[in-house]
Amino acid sequence: MNTTTINLIMAGRRQRRRRFVLITSLLGVISCLLCFSMLYFGNTIYPVKDIVRVLLGEEVKGLTFTMKTLRLPRMLAGLLAGFAFGLAGSTFQTMLRNPLANPDVLGITSSASVAAVFCILILHTSEAVVSIAAFIASLASVALLYLLSRRKVFSIGRLVLVGIGLDAMFGSLITYLLKIGAEYDIPSAFRWLSGSLNGSQLDELPPLAITVLVCTPILVLMGKRLSLLELGEQSASTLGIHTDRTRLVLIISSVCLIAIATATTGPIAFVAFLAGPIAKRLVGVGYSTVIPAGLIGVILVLGADLIGQYAFETRFPVGVITGILGAPYLIYLLIRMNRKGDF
Repeated sequence: MNTTTINLIMAGRRQRRRRFVLITSLLGVISCLLCFSMLYFGNTIYPVKDIVRVLLGEEVKGLTFTMKTLRLPRMLAGLLAGFAFGLAGSTFQTMLRNPLANPDVLGITSSASVAAVFCILILHTSEAVVSIAAFIASLASVALLYLLSRRKVFSIGRLVLVGIGLDAMFGSLITYLLKIGAEYDIPSAFRWLSGSLNGSQLDELPPLAITVLVCTPILVLMGKRLSLLELGEQSASTLGIHTDRTRLVLIISSVCLIAIATATTGPIAFVAFLAGPIAKRLVGVGYSTVIPAGLIGVILVLGADLIGQYAFETRFPVGVITGILGAPYLIYLLIRMNRKGDF
């Protein structure tokens, strides 16, 4: 390999690094601006200096209650849940080498919804029990998904098909529960199913915050192995990757993020589905899209919540807006994959 070729390779690597740093920094700035917008906008517009004073722990009459009870919990819930959904969705899609292989399509999110709706409509439990049930159901659905799709050789196509079947089954169960539930409980179930930041409280967020802080470094450190899994089962094994062990760690970390985020905010539609492809398109090849996908998840959730709250005469939950954004992309993706013969 001559000097000219080496220089070209190094120049390409530097260009990709600059692009990654620039895009990630820009996404971080946009996320910070949206976080500030969540704190700033509302029925009353408060001076920025007063908002900063409250965040630093001072008491400001009128603003302290609004900030600590309403705006700050809402912003933090959107920030943490969006990052968790984006991170986990991108990991699933990269690991399984299929843009359809995300928690929204594989039945992981809908299994949590079944458990939550059952607790709300049938058992009439507290919100804490609803969250715990949603978390346990997500983990159980992943175990079932893996068992049904696992044979002598792991098959991505089989896993996706089994996941779509489970998602359809869970969707039918949700419809059945809504039919037999008491009328006065239906609105609560629908609010949970739509995915919403309404009613978020600071004391509900520590489990999600801890999960994000623990699982994010794991997924970042596993970034190289995740990229090798994208090459295929045989290629990854040839390069020294223990595919089953690596996939197990990635799945457990991703499912924990999805389960806790869903238990906290409800199933915010299509965030996990959209974040990964957008991150790959922006960052390009050569670098892990784990962190950019998490930041895009934050942007989608906070941006959609702001649109739902202030762009229309009627206020809409964040999941309604993300659903409107994600549904056309899903249809486009299905058409494109069908033309390519991926089905």
